[in-house]
Amino acid sequence: MKLIIINGPNLNMLGKRDAAQYGSESLDDIQHFIEDEFPKHEFIFTQSNLEGDIVDAIQSLVDSDADGLVANFGGYTHSSVAIRDALDLLEIPIVEVHLSNIHAREDFRERSVTGAMADGIITGFGKHSYRLGVQAVEMLTGNSNT
Repeated sequence: MKLIIINGPNLNMLGKRDAAQYGSESLDDIQHFIEDEFPKHEFIFTQSNLEGDIVDAIQSLVDSDADGLVANFGGYTHSSVAIRDALDLLEIPIVEVHLSNIHAREDFRERSVTGAMADGIITGFGKHSYRLGVQAVEMLTGNSNT
């Protein structure tokens, strides 16, 4: 199973950001955790602070051999119509994930513009949100190769 993991702005600073919200692990730590949890899957990880780069990464999945997308769009979750519109092009399962519980934070974080295009949203479980996101894609595709 081939899964794409897209991470948005400021997620490259994990481990240096508010540990109470985001944990103490780096994005590389989370990547290694996911690869260790699902050794039979192929993962392509990407991170960008730039909205256009994220749109390009999503558009590259149109007609690709990817089986699913797990994405944490960071702050763009709440504001990016461009990312939302790019997601609308995809025919593969999309699962949005968040390290922190976006519903227990500032009011503006409760609304997910991008989540409207996702098959589901997992929020508040730290690095395990990514593991649960991969498991959700497995469920949606009927393909479990763990």
